[in-house]
Amino acid sequence: MGKPKVAFICVHNSCRSQIAEALGNLLAAEVFESYSAGTVKTALNQDVVRLMKAKYQLDLTQSQTSKTLAALPTVDIVITMGCNVSYPTLPCRYREDWGISDPTGQDDMAFEAVIATIETKVRQLASRITAGELGNYD
Repeated sequence: MGKPKVAFICVHNSCRSQIAEALGNLLAAEVFESYSAGTVKTALNQDVVRLMKAKYQLDLTQSQTSKTLAALPTVDIVITMGCNVSYPTLPCRYREDWGISDPTGQDDMAFEAVIATIETKVRQLASRITAGELGNYD
């Protein structure tokens, strides 16, 4: 089966889920494939674009776009970001919610805290997958 496909899901696919997809690709590509999508397609949050470029030298405008759930491939793991909305059922083998508040409209410190939290959670997710805690994907 190979590496599991992980979908990071949020309402607008403009901020938290985009951060998670980018950090998954940067920090855990050898463990899982990263995707993101939202129930509504909007523009990428420009604060996220700016801060991810400054911190990780990632230009999200070159590597990612906002997508709806229909754009996702079949995924193995679904991670919702804590948007407090009902998502259409996405078939998967494992699902969890990270419960991360949306920093949109707040200062850079709020965004940086969210980015740091997502980085930690992406690293933990990669470790849990590697350890077989979320099932076997070989």
